[in-house]
Amino acid sequence: LDLSNCSLQSVPPGLAEATTAIVLDLTENPLTALPSDSFLGFIHLQSLAVPPALECPGGGDTWQDVAVDRSSRLCQGQRNPCNTSAELAWPCPENSVCAPDGPGLIQCLCDNPFHGYKCLREGTFPMLLFGGILGTATVSLSLLLWGTQRRKAKTP
Repeated sequence: LDLSNCSLQSVPPGLAEATTAIVLDLTENPLTALPSDSFLGFIHLQSLAVPPALECPGGGDTWQDVAVDRSSRLCQGQRNPCNTSAELAWPCPENSVCAPDGPGLIQCLCDNPFHGYKCLREGTFPMLLFGGILGTATVSLSLLLWGTQRRKAKTP
């Protein structure tokens, strides 16, 4: 994805849709900063070129090779932040596993068969029970409202 020399003052909001990009060029743009969530979901990004005044997203340790020349800073080889020996600031809860979510970003995915808040619920989501209760409540409320409000309707 070549966005070089596009007069970008900030990262375009539509960039979030390009999470499958492998190579991205943002050089020759008057960018002042790269927000930390700009590359959320860019797990396949292997080569990123930014203006030399900017740092690589996630920091230099997030990339295998960082090269700076007169016109660009080239960040190559995105590292998996889950495979580092450094202590994570927000470790994943029990019953979950760390997964990369972009340069220097992680997400915690629940192990099977756990789900829900902090992966504390075991088994599958009770879809039949949920649907049955929701359907029964909807039909009951509809019948109640129909029965109490139909007398207010004017007959022709």
